[in-house]
Amino acid sequence: MTDRATRPTATVDGRSTRWDDHRAARRAELVRAARKAVHRAGPAVSMDEIAAEAGTSKSIVYRYFEDKAGLRLAVAANVVATMHDALREAAQSAPTPLAALRAMVRVYLEMIEHSPNVYWFVTRTALGGNGPATDGPEPEAPLGAYLESVIELVAEPFARAVHVPPSTAAAWAAGAVGFVRGAGEWWLAHPGPGRLTREELTEQVTLWLWNGPVGVLHHDEHEHLTTSTTARTQENR
Repeated sequence: MTDRATRPTATVDGRSTRWDDHRAARRAELVRAARKAVHRAGPAVSMDEIAAEAGTSKSIVYRYFEDKAGLRLAVAANVVATMHDALREAAQSAPTPLAALRAMVRVYLEMIEHSPNVYWFVTRTALGGNGPATDGPEPEAPLGAYLESVIELVAEPFARAVHVPPSTAAAWAAGAVGFVRGAGEWWLAHPGPGRLTREELTEQVTLWLWNGPVGVLHHDEHEHLTTSTTARTQENR
């Protein structure tokens, strides 16, 4: 005998699931449209321009995102997820720790150069960038999680190259991430004659990082200690 009391619940649950799926798909479409609009019009893109890119009205966009800050938050989450996946793949496919570092630097520079407008749109205030001004609160949550995950990615090849405690590897990785971001954002904001190419900057940044703490700890540790000891001996004479 069928329990009729369960029928409405099953129907409601089914409809609710379909609506949730539809809403998620529609939000994803609007995020993609927003990225395209920002890419073309810049970080100060209006909600009208975003709606036009999506082929809908501004009121429909507001139905899925409370305000422009909410839409920026969703775009940021999408962008940083894409960047994280690309960085992880680059690191995991590299044959050596040095190659992993170089690959991650290259991927980062490729992605910010591909769409500077989108990069500034989602990072400007929250990460201290120097791009064009944008309005509204910045999406710090996804960017903070992104930085933490990237620090873990960068720490792994460093730890493989030099046997140090995890906290030391994480500290170096945090500095490396900040260094790469700073160099990349400066490079992005200063186009023109004489600027390093993306590949040239990739090599420079990689070597600056690698021949710093990694070079000292991994290759020149004995020489460094011997030199320091000799210098102290001479000073005490």
